[in-house]
Amino acid sequence: MERAPVTAKGAEELRAELKHLKTEDRPRITQEIATAREHGDLKENAEYHAAREQQSFLEGRIQQLEAVLSTAEIIDIASLNVGDRIVFGAKVYLEEIATGEECIYEIVGDIEADLEKNKIAISSPIARALIGKEIDDVAIVQAPIGAKEYDIVDVRYET
Repeated sequence: MERAPVTAKGAEELRAELKHLKTEDRPRITQEIATAREHGDLKENAEYHAAREQQSFLEGRIQQLEAVLSTAEIIDIASLNVGDRIVFGAKVYLEEIATGEECIYEIVGDIEADLEKNKIAISSPIARALIGKEIDDVAIVQAPIGAKEYDIVDVRYET
């Protein structure tokens, strides 16, 4: 079985989410199901069916988090000594050459990826184009609309 990489910070966040799901959301949903059962006929009880569906999603997420955390390879970025080279866990400051638009991405494990927080998965095309590069290198990313070139402005490793 392949061990998925996860940053130490990401593993902490996943553990916190798991704890929240088990200690707060699970009891709340169990109570919602019990309350909905008291309303009578379960065949036509929308509250009951909604709560059961919520419970199903919750249990699925709990199982996913437990599986990931039990097999994950937790990588402590602080212990890496890579200098300015881009590797897993790097926060990369880029400038698109064509437009001058600046962006920042942090390269994380697939389970941690969240584009709204500028966290991109190690398996994403942009992360694959950046890995191994250094400051002032140019990374060419193959996008659906064509290739994009980025100048690597800075690389940081934050714990």
